[in-house]
Amino acid sequence: MNQDSHLIETEISSETVFKGVLLEVRKDNVRLPNQAESVREYIVHPGAVVILAFLENGNLLFERQFRYPLRRVFLELPAGKIDPGEAILDTARRELLEETGYVAARWEYLGVMHPCIGYSDERIEIFEARDLKLAGEKQLDHNEFLDVVELAPAAAKEAVWNGEITDAKSITALFWLDRP
Repeated sequence: MNQDSHLIETEISSETVFKGVLLEVRKDNVRLPNQAESVREYIVHPGAVVILAFLENGNLLFERQFRYPLRRVFLELPAGKIDPGEAILDTARRELLEETGYVAARWEYLGVMHPCIGYSDERIEIFEARDLKLAGEKQLDHNEFLDVVELAPAAAKEAVWNGEITDAKSITALFWLDRP
């Protein structure tokens, strides 16, 4: 028997409440571990990648981008959503090129994070990219506007502590800088 079986909820029924271009909102009826019923509302997300892209000088590439839900500009690592059927490494390569104009000769998969486990199934796959080469201009989506900046890893960590970086995917990815 699974050691967590006393915690597991099971789906009784599920309905789509809203389906947009990027997100889907679902409302499920579930059976709780004590056999009572409850409702779970959550967002279905296609998943994304985030990239620790190291320049030759040891600095990391960052982006400054306006994020509409919070109506402000954020400092964050390069990232983007996974297209249907796309391998996550292909997503990372595509997003790095599109958003920064760089390609990387070496890639390493670091892990995964789940930014909003209480209300979304979103996952963000974390990559490290090294041996960067500027391949040309950014190839931004038609509705995407951002500035590319570089920060030393220590300055990036300091930006977390002083509140300049508050983006969860960037903070989580930066945590990987201190792995043993």
